[in-house]
Amino acid sequence: MGEIFTRLIKMPSRIKGYTAIDNDGNYNIYLNEQLSQEQQRKTYLHEMAHIARGDWDKASVEDAEKDI
Repeated sequence: MGEIFTRLIKMPSRIKGYTAIDNDGNYNIYLNEQLSQEQQRKTYLHEMAHIARGDWDKASVEDAEKDI
């Protein structure tokens, strides 16, 4: 597994965060800077669960979001 980088960025309010894998195999977690610290923490843990589960191998976003 690559490194994990976390960034706060401006996003539409309906998006809490997301994770992308870059060309070097690193995970980049993007959190909505407009969220409270507590919601950012919850979103970070949610995104880390996706990384731990290897959800990039899932067939769909719906499959990746199950049980998190």
